Formats: sequence, structure tokens, C-alpha cells
Amino acid sequence: MPVQSLAELVRFARLNSPFYQELYSHLPDQVTELTDLPVVPQAEFWRANSPRENRLLTAPLQEAVVFRSGGTTGSPKFSCYTRTEWREFTAAFGAGLVNAGLRPGHRVADLFYAGDLYASFTFILDSLHRSPVANVRLPLGGATPWESTAATLEEFRVEVVAGTPTTLCALAERLTAAGRTLPDVELLFFGGECLFGDQLPLLGKAFPNAEARSLGYASVDAGLLGEAVPGGDPRVHRAFVPHTAVEILDDEDAPVEDTGVPGRLVVTDLRRRLMPVLRYPAGDRAEWVDRDAGVFRILGRAEEGVRVGPVSLYTEDVHDIVRGADTADEITGLQLVIRRQDGRDGLVLRLATGEPTDRHGALGAAVAAAVLAQRPAYTGAADAGHVNPLTVEWARHQDLAVNSRSGKLVRVVDERPHS
Repeated sequence: MPVQSLAELVRFARLNSPFYQELYSHLPDQVTELTDLPVVPQAEFWRANSPRENRLLTAPLQEAVVFRSGGTTGSPKFSCYTRTEWREFTAAFGAGLVNAGLRPGHRVADLFYAGDLYASFTFILDSLHRSPVANVRLPLGGATPWESTAATLEEFRVEVVAGTPTTLCALAERLTAAGRTLPDVELLFFGGECLFGDQLPLLGKAFPNAEARSLGYASVDAGLLGEAVPGGDPRVHRAFVPHTAVEILDDEDAPVEDTGVPGRLVVTDLRRRLMPVLRYPAGDRAEWVDRDAGVFRILGRAEEGVRVGPVSLYTEDVHDIVRGADTADEITGLQLVIRRQDGRDGLVLRLATGEPTDRHGALGAAVAAAVLAQRPAYTGAADAGHVNPLTVEWARHQDLAVNSRSGKLVRVVDERPHS
């Protein structure tokens, strides 16, 4: 299906989707600019997109592939693509894999997760299939026992391993614990979550000749978001023009035009018609690197942070502080854990390393001191009795909490009772 003009897509959505008909009821008949449209209110969007009595789709659900997503609001959501839309989605992403580093003849192991309507395994496999360069695809999945995965990677001398950072790190930890490495691997293609600098030393031990790169930026609900841009920063991506239009908006929903100014990422898909995506919040914060070229840097999940009493912290900021304090590269993972004790909330830094020992006590103290030095408001709140003091606990990477369905690392763990 060719790219549609915005005016035609809006007209089609208003005519066939009760949700968009209501959302755009106050607009003039002809709309030609994205900024003339309201940003999609996500709660209403997903309520309208229920499996039964659907008010979002533009046609009955008679021919489509359906996937489940956590969405950006927490609970599972369902996204639908016609076979044409899915083919074009994966073909465009597959072309972007060349920018990520895919080369003719590469042997690629797909370690993403499958089943339970989860999209990533199928999405990556289909994108590799439709990539313009020849490649050998090994659909291993993310739930295969690590010994079997490692044996297949060795047997086929796999050069590219694709998976979430959590899956890649879990495999790397198992390999290093067993005293094994996989020197044939050239690329670690990650997606689905951010890769943090504190994970690179662990990956380097298990895959000594591999470079970690983003395979691209997409989500099952928002669709195409950005193709990888070669260079040193894996957070930098380029919008999939002309398939989609990407915007970065400030707190007042006004477009951000200046470089380096954070805002929330909003996407419009100019090909998708069954489930229109028009000014849809992707759920991430970003900043422009080159607005004219559509190049932006992902800054982390828009909602991925913690509020402990009166103090707010973003996970990415805490990662940067921890990485700076860990001069020996001993920390391989981090979770922010919120606990409630004695009537007050408190923050626990759960730090992962190969095998925690007593000697890590000094490092934990140094990390906590670094975080408090950069976030003195937390110390003030603790001194005032509003929150419990910051604490540190150690774990192995494989023991960190992950999403039971996707296998992705849970960056923020809320252990407070909610009943």
C-alpha cells in the first residue's frame, strides 16, 4: 500500500473508526497539518480497542495478525495488522537492519520471545526474511535453555545474536560462569529495551569480538519508529521516512524544534489503516540530534522512573550515576526497588554482579553515596522522616526481576502493598 497523504488518512479514519470520528468531531472537514490534530489520549484509545465491540478499528476483524503488547499504560493491549501492513512493516524494518550492520551471509540467531501473542520473535524473523541482504536465520527463541542456545551458536558459528539486552546479558553471565566465550559473534543486535553502559563489560567477556548495536526502534503498538544510525551512540535513530512521521513534543504538546531539548516521542503511521496510528505517544522521551534529517536520540521510557515520597528519579539518570561510581566495571545490572516499611516508602538499589561477596559492600556504599550526592533531595527527605534511607542490595544478574512473558528486565520494581 502506498504512503497516504495525511488528509486522506484522517478522512478515512474519521469515516470508518468511531473512535477517531469522535476524537476529530471538532475539526474542520479538511486537515492537512499534524499539529491540527490532537495527540491521541491513550486511555481512551485502548478502551476503544477492546477485542469485543471495538470502536477503534476501521473494519471488522476478518483478516489480520493480532499481537499483545504491554503498551505504555501497563496492562496488556492488542494490536492488529493486515497481512499487507505486516509485510510492509517488516520489509521496512528489514531494510533498516543493513544500517545496523547486517551483511550478506550473516548467520543470525533470533533470541527474542515468542508465544502468548508476543510479537518480537516473529517480527525479527520476518524482518530478516524480508531484508534486502541474504542471511541465514536461526529461530532459537528466548526461552531455550542456555546450554542448547550456546551449542547452536557454536555449531553454526553464528555471527549475529539478536535479543533483548536482558536475554543477551543472561546468556553472557551463564557463559562466563562456565568459563566459555563465543568469539565468532560479531554483532549483538539488541532491541525492546535500552542497553546501558553497565551491561557492556559482561557482554564483552562472553562475546569478546562483538559490538553491541541497536537493530532498530519499533513497537507493536506504535509500529515503525526509527532505524539504526551507524556511530557510537546506539540510542540514536532516524525516522522511517516516508512510512512514518515522528514528532517530539514538550509538556504543552507543542513541537520541540531545538536540538538537545527533551520531550515525548509521538508517531504517525502513514500506511496503517486497519488500526490507525495518528499522533500516538510512543511512550519514550527523546531529543533531536538533527531535526531536518529526522535523527533523534532515545532518552528512556517517558514513565520509567520512581517517585519516593517527594523525590523523583529517572532510571537512566541513576544508571549514569552508578556507571560513574563503578570504576572497575563490576556491576552488570540495576533495578530500582520501592519498598514500604514503618509507614514510609524507601528506595533500594538492587545491583547485579557475577557472584556477590562481602567485598562488594564498599562498592555498594560508594554507589549509594554517588546517587545521594547527585540527588541531595533524597537525603533531605530521609532526614525529615518523609522516606526511608537509601539502601543497596546485591544479586546475580539472572536473579533480577523480569517480565514473565517478554523476558525483559523490569527497571522499576514496586514492592509496596497496594491493597
